[in-house]
Amino acid sequence: MGLNIGFEQDGNGPEFQRPVVIYKKFNNDVCWVLPITTKPKTGKYYFPVDLGDNIQRRVILSQLRLIDGKRFLDKITTLSGDQFSKLDNAVKAL
Repeated sequence: MGLNIGFEQDGNGPEFQRPVVIYKKFNNDVCWVLPITTKPKTGKYYFPVDLGDNIQRRVILSQLRLIDGKRFLDKITTLSGDQFSKLDNAVKAL
């Protein structure tokens, strides 16, 4: 996600890595992403996702941002269609 300021979510380590959900791809270069956290947060700005490994994760809906595809390092998994549909509804409701 890169080094950020204030309350923006950034990543860990020298490359500021953070897992994200690709929300919308615009072309081969840029897309909207939503950062993921493992901190147990609740409220309208957080949406739970299950990656099948028994680790509780939340998508941070308020941190939607446009990034360049060159920032991606690894693919972890793909959300099920049902999970993504619920996430999409949560983003639109916000």
